[in-house]
Amino acid sequence: MRERLASRLGFLMLAAGCAVGLGNVWRFPFVVGQNGGAAFVLVYLLFLALFGFPILLAELSVGRGAKSGIAGALRSLGGRGWGFIGLAVFAGNLLLMIYYTDVAGWLLKFTEAYAVAGSPPDFSALVAAKPTCLASMVATVVIATAVCAVGVQRGVERVTKWMMISLLAIMGVLAVKSLTLENAAKGLEFYLKPDWTPLLANPGRVVLDAMGQAFFTLSIGVGAMTIFGSYIDRRESLVKESFWIILIDTAVAFTAGLIIFPACATFNVDVASGPSLIFRALPKVFAVMNGGRIWGFAFFLFLSLAALTTVIAVFECLIGGILDFARRSRTAVSIAVGLAVAVLSLPCVLIDGALDVEDFIFSKFWLPLGGFSLALFVSYRFGWGWTAFREEASAGRGVALPGWMRPVFRYVVPALIIAVLVTGLV
Repeated sequence: MRERLASRLGFLMLAAGCAVGLGNVWRFPFVVGQNGGAAFVLVYLLFLALFGFPILLAELSVGRGAKSGIAGALRSLGGRGWGFIGLAVFAGNLLLMIYYTDVAGWLLKFTEAYAVAGSPPDFSALVAAKPTCLASMVATVVIATAVCAVGVQRGVERVTKWMMISLLAIMGVLAVKSLTLENAAKGLEFYLKPDWTPLLANPGRVVLDAMGQAFFTLSIGVGAMTIFGSYIDRRESLVKESFWIILIDTAVAFTAGLIIFPACATFNVDVASGPSLIFRALPKVFAVMNGGRIWGFAFFLFLSLAALTTVIAVFECLIGGILDFARRSRTAVSIAVGLAVAVLSLPCVLIDGALDVEDFIFSKFWLPLGGFSLALFVSYRFGWGWTAFREEASAGRGVALPGWMRPVFRYVVPALIIAVLVTGLV
């Protein structure tokens, strides 16, 4: 018998937890900083509407319609040929985990440093300390494996629900504090007042980064959301649920910017410093706060929890997808997935630059290609087909999927993905 989620709140927190993570609070601020601020945010929001909502809705609907993970769902609803495509899409979850767990490990180390020493480690020294990074990555994998092994309701749903509630509360408090810093207005101007110069100077890069971020932040394009669709009933419209997931995800990303950019302006931190931005800027905020050690520990603890919600959710996608085909116990499959992720993550931990390569391949190509496949699958008769997809997406209380959106799935999403991919390659 297939496991089910216990409540709608649990589903929303779990799905949002899959979306909310490093894409919001680690990746979003630095790609905004590298691409000129507010102008990039507007392009990103456009792609979120054009790509994020349709593909998120497609993944949830496919999962609920087939009661299966992405590989099994595409085969069940579309035939054997789609099953092979589903396996390729499914493999993207493993690609994500083999570098995501490394960054999550950095966050665990920062949390530990605040708890023990009262101050963060030097980021460059931390990245260079390979044994420390290896231990932190393994700790991340062990936590996710243990939670998933317990089960969907007692482990995954229960843990991620409270992680998400705690994260939202602490980020709200930190945003208020950051907005009271001396040069907060300067940081907000960069964040909220569009400067079109970077977009006009290098439109291909800005557009490609915006599209990649729209996919990355929602964890769509690899079928991670499909497994959670398979765990829920038809009482609620998936159109409505998709809207709520995107709203929560965008609110967290926006709040992360409110925390980071005023801090960067106040302490003269380069907003274009790349992936290390969050590890250099935020500790300076805590250094001037009353009880900064406590706030620093709390923030990096809950930031770690945000990363862990995504890790746990994607682990569950891998485990649930394998359980669709393999007659093995959940515990055995969980351990096997944990070992595979730990071993395959070694290059990102031990080889400088490997993480950047993984991020480029995953966010710029794998996610968009997965989204492209899903858009075709739900809108053409050689896949699942528009009628069956629309019926599943609209079933339950809430908003139905309007018929006029069919051309968006059939033409707009695939065409724009191809255009942006070609631009990126050029």
